[in-house]
Amino acid sequence: MAHRLLVIDDDHSNCKVLKAIFARVGIAVDIAYEGREGIELALGRLPDLVILDLHLPTIDGLEVLAELKRFDPALPVIMMTAHNDVKTALRATQLGAADYLVKPFDPDEIVVVVRRALETRALQAEVEDLRRQVGEGGGLSAKMGSSPAVLQIIDQVRVVAGSSFSVLILGETGTGKEIVAQAVHRQSERRGRPFIALDCGAIPETLLESELFGYEKGAFTGAERRREGHFQLAQGGTLFLDEIGNLPMGLQAKLLRVLESREIQSVGATKATPLDVRFVAATNHDLQRRVQDGLFRADLYFRLAQYTIGLPPLRERTSDIAHLAQRFLEEASVELRRPVRTVPAEVVTLLEKYAWPGNVRELRNVIRQAVLESKDLVIHRPLVQRLLGRNTGPSAIAPSTARGGSLREIAANAAREAERQAITEVLHSTRGNKSRAARVLDTDYKTLHLKMKILGIRARDFTS
Repeated sequence: MAHRLLVIDDDHSNCKVLKAIFARVGIAVDIAYEGREGIELALGRLPDLVILDLHLPTIDGLEVLAELKRFDPALPVIMMTAHNDVKTALRATQLGAADYLVKPFDPDEIVVVVRRALETRALQAEVEDLRRQVGEGGGLSAKMGSSPAVLQIIDQVRVVAGSSFSVLILGETGTGKEIVAQAVHRQSERRGRPFIALDCGAIPETLLESELFGYEKGAFTGAERRREGHFQLAQGGTLFLDEIGNLPMGLQAKLLRVLESREIQSVGATKATPLDVRFVAATNHDLQRRVQDGLFRADLYFRLAQYTIGLPPLRERTSDIAHLAQRFLEEASVELRRPVRTVPAEVVTLLEKYAWPGNVRELRNVIRQAVLESKDLVIHRPLVQRLLGRNTGPSAIAPSTARGGSLREIAANAAREAERQAITEVLHSTRGNKSRAARVLDTDYKTLHLKMKILGIRARDFTS
């Protein structure tokens, strides 16, 4: 592939010489005679490498270097300087320049320096690509599974991670929104900087502003020392705002100003400071519905949702259940020091038929409880059946149903789960005898049989 260089130098004769040198080795050269012009050319037509003079009119070379590195930290920049500016050139390498050359330069030397810089960048790009494919992509697959839905999520993470887009992750409670947010951070250029998470629904509204923005000493009664907020803690990295749908309207306006201005002002401060943070937000709410209902700002929604990743509920990716169950089994076995080795096939079948209103988090809880309660270090189907019956009460369905859908849908879900719980408990007490269970439930045998079929409950699961 042919490379393209950008030379930024106000010396017209020097630019002409450089263009001729690289034409002989098949490398195209664009020319800019002023710093701002060079920055605009770089933004509009991405070069593979920049040769930059230290002394330029209107804006010096170090400022141009900083601007180019802010736009693309991996872009190789070679500085050109006179003999008496070597100290400044060394400063430029500390700021990210790949190398420097002293004028007048040797034509063969500059070709070697440029080729070395291009080869280094190509190698770095290859390493980063392998890291994303093998390390981070594989890591996300190990945590979530390998169903087509998960592979699509992995691809979305790969696409958006390298950009500066704000990301909105949507999904029911327990689907793994923070895991995906962490994957976006780890695959981005900010991976070496902090990943800071804040649950907007877990902190009282009166404390939320100081948690986000921080405060100065004496800002209010009890502020005995300065405290950095989550914005400052995430500087240079990623701020994950979980349950963003719970953010109060007043703070929504302040967050919008931060997103627009890229500045923050802590409580009690007299001036704002610059902010360099990648925003990833998540919610189990239908934010568009909340916008229509006047509960969430439309302008903030569009600022946060520059790229959206939707996570399907576990019941829509049942092929991942066996993998997840085994993973949670291994974790719990180590934690609880109970060497349960595998999830039997009949248990996996049972897990795959369950609706999982609490999603992956609920599956993890069930497996942990099963490891804890297994008497002979084997997870038996009746034990898991009992645990699933225990998890189908109203408290288990509230997080995933009470926050979304119509009242009719919520009522229908609650009724179905209440029926499931009642039937499984009675079948457990009657050891799977449907005739006796029908009498206890005050219904006829045929109705109970139909209900069990609809709910995926089998009498033989309770006979042992």
